[in-house]
Amino acid sequence: MAQLYILKARSNTALIRVLVKIILIFMTIELVAGFPPEYYMLSIDEQKVEFAKTISKLTKNANTQTLQKRAFALNYLQQIYQQSFRDIDISNLKRLISIQKEYKVSNLFDENEYKLKLDSVPVSLAIAQATIESGWGKSRFAKEANNLFGHWTWGGKGLVPLNRDEDKMHKIKIFNSLDDSVNAYALNLNSHPAYAQFRDMRAIHREKKLTYDGLEAAKTMENYSQMGKTYVKQLEKTIKLYDLTKFDF
Repeated sequence: MAQLYILKARSNTALIRVLVKIILIFMTIELVAGFPPEYYMLSIDEQKVEFAKTISKLTKNANTQTLQKRAFALNYLQQIYQQSFRDIDISNLKRLISIQKEYKVSNLFDENEYKLKLDSVPVSLAIAQATIESGWGKSRFAKEANNLFGHWTWGGKGLVPLNRDEDKMHKIKIFNSLDDSVNAYALNLNSHPAYAQFRDMRAIHREKKLTYDGLEAAKTMENYSQMGKTYVKQLEKTIKLYDLTKFDF
C-alpha cells in the first residue's frame, strides 16, 4: 500500500509539473498587435504608403466576404420565392438566419433589406477613418489592441482609455488581428442604425450604377464621432490630401 501511495504521489507531481509548464507557456504568449516591427522603422512617407496599401487590401477582403454573403442571401431568397417556400433547404435556411442576425436584418425574408445592408464599404473611407482613428497605425490602441477604428466595448476584454472619465465604463475593444478590426468596422457600417444614411446613399449610387467613393460616403459619417460635422470635414480633407479615392476604382 505504501508503494502505491508513493507511485500516486509521483504521478500527481509529474502531472502538476506539466500543468505548470502549460500555464507558463500561455502566460508568455502575447497578442501580436499592430503592424509588423519593420513598419515602424520606415520613414513617415513610406509608412503612409504602406498603411494605405494594407488597409486597402484588408477592406477589399472584408468587402469580398460581404458580397459573397449578399449573393448567397439574394440567390437563396429568389429560390424559395420561386418554390413558394416548399422544399426549403434547412442548412441554407440556417445560414440565412446567421446572416440575418449578424447584419441585424429585421425581416428574415426581406430581400430589399439584405440589398441595403450587405454591400461594399468605400476603400478610401476605410483608409481615411483608420488614419484618423489610429494615427497611421501608431496609436496605443492600434499597437496594443489591433484597434484601427476606435471601437468601444462594455463587456469583453479591452483597454481603458487614459483620459476616460471616472463615471464612464467603456473600453477600447481588443481584436485578435488587424483583419478582425477591419471586418468589425465594415459590419458596423453595414448594420448599425447610426449609419442608415450611409447605406441609403450607397443603395442610390448602386441603383444609378455610380461609384460610391469615400468623399460621398464621408458626408454620412457625422454620427461616427462626437465631433460631428467637424469629423466629416476632417475625413474629406484626409481623403483629398492623400488622393485616397484612387483606391475606390
